Amino acid sequence: MKKIRSLMLVVLSLVVLFSLAACGSSKTNSEKAGKGATAENGIQELTIKIAHVVAENTPKHQGALKMKEVIEAESGGKIKVQIYPNSSLFGDKDEYQNLVANNVQFILPDMMKLVGNDEGFNMESMPFIFEDDAQSIAFWDGEKGKEIFHRLEKDGVLGLVMWPNGGKHITNNVRPIKSPKDLAGLKLRTQGGQLLESMYEELGAGSATIPFGELYTALQQGTVDGQENTLSNIQSKKFDEVQKYMTIMNHTRVDYVLLTNTKFWNGLNNETKAIVQKGIDEGTEVAREFAIKLNDQALEKIKENGNTEIYVLSEAEIAEFKKALEPVYNEYKEKIGADIIEAAEGK
Repeated sequence: MKKIRSLMLVVLSLVVLFSLAACGSSKTNSEKAGKGATAENGIQELTIKIAHVVAENTPKHQGALKMKEVIEAESGGKIKVQIYPNSSLFGDKDEYQNLVANNVQFILPDMMKLVGNDEGFNMESMPFIFEDDAQSIAFWDGEKGKEIFHRLEKDGVLGLVMWPNGGKHITNNVRPIKSPKDLAGLKLRTQGGQLLESMYEELGAGSATIPFGELYTALQQGTVDGQENTLSNIQSKKFDEVQKYMTIMNHTRVDYVLLTNTKFWNGLNNETKAIVQKGIDEGTEVAREFAIKLNDQALEKIKENGNTEIYVLSEAEIAEFKKALEPVYNEYKEKIGADIIEAAEGK
């Protein structure tokens, strides 16, 4: 009898132990889900990292700040957002790889940095394809723009939305640029890339790649005759101090894309994703408004400084540039896709 009683006590003890183990396992799984990957209900507890390579007084950073504000407020503090500007977490050369590895959840690269991943990002350098911010935004928000963004999913990356910097304009120290022939013989610093090189070669100009931080000195010393950039970059880096002429051209653009990791994104439950999406939507609105404001203010400051003679291309002069660049346009139209070009042109 004692043996039976002892056996029953052993069995009962084992049952209790298994029950406690199951409860502990259930709790651990629940905690893990709450921290981000698989929670089905409720707001997931997350820490989201946003990294970019520029300063705080930029559309990128201001949009990221709005994302942080909205996401943290709407989640009641369950989601923490950490922002790393000025390449303080990752730089141009390694931010994409770290996004793929989910070491950071959002980055905002210049679209031209993604040309090697897909030819569609050459749209930013297609000569005179976008007249202004509004036309560029309409394209990237549209079906064909989203199609290009989604092509990165093969890397485990998803493009979500475009944040603008603005149209680029040419400054130089030799002559006013009013027609294609005025560029002949000039040496300009560009962002680099085959399309830009082809464009300037077609116009008879040389192109050079110089680090952005070294450009002021290169212009001052005459290493290059000029450069192309957005108004905000020209003004903030004081290029107008060392450049005699500037032509308002909008011939190419600098724009960014907000990228996320697909595993991270797909691991968000509906309630959490809705909060993050709201942050993205409001951050996008702030970034777009800030870019326009920054470029408008920059042009006024350049005018006030009075160091640079400013010329604005007429519609007839833009048409002349387009005609001169038809060979480049036709070559890259084939590479990018006629349907995509037509969508950008509103056809």
